Amino acid sequence: MITRRSLLMATTSVAVAGSALPATAAPGLTGAARSLRRDADAVRDTGVTGVAVRLDTPRGTVTARSGVRDLVTRRPVPEGGYLRLGSTTKTFVATVLLQLVGERRVFLDRTIEELLPGVVQGSGNDGRTITVRDLLRHTSGLADYVHDVFPGQSAETYFANRWRAYAPEDLVRLAVRHRPLFPAGTDWAYSNTHYVLAGLIIRKITGRPWEHEVTDRILRPLGLRHTDTPGTRPFLPHPHTSSYQQFTEGGPLVDTTLPYRPFDSGADGSMTGTARDLNRFFAALARGQLLRPAELAAMRDTVRVPHGSGHPEGTRAGLGLFFTPLSRGGGYLGHGGSGFGYVVQTATTLDGRLTVTVSAHSRSADPETAARQEEAIRDLIDRALSRHAKM
Repeated sequence: MITRRSLLMATTSVAVAGSALPATAAPGLTGAARSLRRDADAVRDTGVTGVAVRLDTPRGTVTARSGVRDLVTRRPVPEGGYLRLGSTTKTFVATVLLQLVGERRVFLDRTIEELLPGVVQGSGNDGRTITVRDLLRHTSGLADYVHDVFPGQSAETYFANRWRAYAPEDLVRLAVRHRPLFPAGTDWAYSNTHYVLAGLIIRKITGRPWEHEVTDRILRPLGLRHTDTPGTRPFLPHPHTSSYQQFTEGGPLVDTTLPYRPFDSGADGSMTGTARDLNRFFAALARGQLLRPAELAAMRDTVRVPHGSGHPEGTRAGLGLFFTPLSRGGGYLGHGGSGFGYVVQTATTLDGRLTVTVSAHSRSADPETAARQEEAIRDLIDRALSRHAKM
């Protein structure tokens, strides 16, 4: 049984060095396995408690694990563990909406007011000026509801509110109490509110929840048997690695494996799955297996992501996807997901031949440490995809 005492017993001084596991690889990829293991260890050495990586290539699969599964038993990070996908959910939702565009059941330039009358209004927000494209590409200017449902950066706030679930309409109402950040279509700012609205639009068009459409249109056709849309169900299937959040600098690492429900129950971030399934989904998407050419081109039509937004320099935002340059030329498509205590990032080359998923299972409250952890994950992805780009 998980108790509050066990949730708070881990501290940031816990050592995870020396707990690397050997990387595994298909025949002929032993050098890649060694490189991937070193990069996974580099992420661990920034203070992350547990790290897992899966790289799929035309020659086979390479995996690497480092750190520990949890800070109580200190067992190894499991092979092929289940993950919270966080905002990677958005790519699945965007794919469904673009399929509906291909079926001419909705258009990217339709306004939110036409689709959801009266839902986005007040405080200067105007659904008549915001399009479906704006939602999927984060160019609407709508505020992010997240700051309303987690008002204080503390473990106390997490424990007090983690079981509270909001209806999507309630989250939108929270967001539109704030003035827009900019007029729709004139700038870029990431907002979870966009994909709450995208989920509502899918329901309006199809008459079914977005979860059903994702399952029938993506999960079943691709055979993604280990990916789920759990809604408010809080528990991850086994095996999985525990996640730990440091809420204050110098404070303890808190076990946050159980989700914070106000964040993690909707179309903006509720899905769970495995690295294998994520890689299969992103590779299929890049190869054109899920969208017609016109809709895939629309998804990959990008705008500049402003400097200081937390993305690598040169990142551009498409519809439910980001394009990030590679250090050796070219670039990759992907999306990340994060929540209390975890980060997941999936990236695929433009042709879908190489796909990598990285999961890290603790997050620091110290900005410098957090920046080093993010940089180590980005470097791992860059080297993994650049190294094999000419295979």
